[in-house]
Amino acid sequence: MDIPLTPVAGLHVVSLCTGNAARSVMAGVLLAEHVPDLVVTTSGTHVIEGLPMSWRTADAIRSLGLDVPPHRSRQATPDELEHADLVIAAARDHVRWMRRVHPRAAARSATLKRLARDLGAPDGRSFGERVSALGLDAVELEEWEDVIDPAGGDIDVFVETAAEIAEQVHLLAPKLVG
Repeated sequence: MDIPLTPVAGLHVVSLCTGNAARSVMAGVLLAEHVPDLVVTTSGTHVIEGLPMSWRTADAIRSLGLDVPPHRSRQATPDELEHADLVIAAARDHVRWMRRVHPRAAARSATLKRLARDLGAPDGRSFGERVSALGLDAVELEEWEDVIDPAGGDIDVFVETAAEIAEQVHLLAPKLVG
């Protein structure tokens, strides 16, 4: 049975990292590019509010052939996380933070790499049913799930991180439809 692949209208995804300065921003730009009807917000777990992205983050985004959006860092808010359909974390520490600080959203929170690997393709079930089937609030977090944190690195580390995120978003994007 062929399931039509159309974006889930109004699906809200939060891209989450530590400072909302590199990984979550890169993932947010890529998700918005690949799934146009997706509502994407980016935020961090431990943020200094209002900082612009670094030139290295901007250059890494440009290295993917994408436009650099205006951006100011922002702390994840309880309202944003409670109402998100999915929280896509850059690393295990961010999922642990969600489980500890926002446990009601933990069942909708996972690393980008885990979601790219494990989220089922559209199969007639709703998006929420496919996410729920993963048991994300109890899944054991593993080292392979972490996206490289480029903080403090040279531009080549930021470009490598952007490429890693792009690869994972390419795998995940077709699954963010229903």
